[in-house]
Amino acid sequence: ITGQLAASGARLVISGRGGAHLETLATQVAACSVAMDLRQPSATEDLIAQATHHLGGLDVMVNAAGVVAFGDMAMLDDDVLDELVAVDLVAAIRLTRAAACAMERGGVIVNVSGIIAELPTAGLAAYSAAKAGLAAFDLAAARELRRAGIRLIDARPPHTETGLAARAIGGLPPTLPPGR
Repeated sequence: ITGQLAASGARLVISGRGGAHLETLATQVAACSVAMDLRQPSATEDLIAQATHHLGGLDVMVNAAGVVAFGDMAMLDDDVLDELVAVDLVAAIRLTRAAACAMERGGVIVNVSGIIAELPTAGLAAYSAAKAGLAAFDLAAARELRRAGIRLIDARPPHTETGLAARAIGGLPPTLPPGR
């Protein structure tokens, strides 16, 4: 997503928890990078404020942040569940709220929920629920934001090879077919 936006000439602020990957990507696409842990309640407002300051305004916000956990729901650890919901649902809601408050008419917000939001999968029950919750939020919030002239898109790509499965916060990933 970042590469395509940069190639189209967009000025970008990108964010992640930090580390070499974030800095390498920022260098590759000539973007400003902001290290932020979206599990922290104030992080979303701080991120949007920094992006707005750096860019001189905010036209588009794309939220593709997420974590995943695998395994039977009966064995799901509470800490893993809390982190999954905090990142995949709560942080996305907070980011949407902060971005909407910073945007003017014509702004666009994109939240990536994924096809799992409509096709819950065994072994991914909590992840499915968090993404379905985000999809429901997006549907309702889009109706509210329409009055302000802001478009909210719930993106639901199919299984995509992002490396997320290799960074699971719980459980072991099943053998998955090749992603896009």
